[in-house]
Amino acid sequence: MNKTSKTAIILIIIAIALVFFPLFAFPSAEFRGTDDVGSDMVAEVIGGEHEPWFEAPIERILGGELPGEIETLIFCVQTGIGVGVLAFCFGYLVARKKYGTGADDTERQKEDQKEEKETSAK
Repeated sequence: MNKTSKTAIILIIIAIALVFFPLFAFPSAEFRGTDDVGSDMVAEVIGGEHEPWFEAPIERILGGELPGEIETLIFCVQTGIGVGVLAFCFGYLVARKKYGTGADDTERQKEDQKEEKETSAK
């Protein structure tokens, strides 16, 4: 087994440990979302229930909260768009480096051509 494989296996084991450690270390803990915890903290700081500044426009149109499935769908679409943008950017950077379309590469090619002409003229 080479060094890269060992590193990958160790990182996978660490990732799995990070996921499952809190579940076993704190079995009675409540794992809640940031929305719930944030609302509780605001209520604690102001000493009572808080009233939101505005209501989401789509909730006003529907006359109530969005169903959980629709919220999940919107979140997944948002995540997919973000991943697509990141993948495009990383792919662009890799391709630029691989195929050498940067200005530095053209400068280097011109210098190499000049050196070849000078050496062939001598």
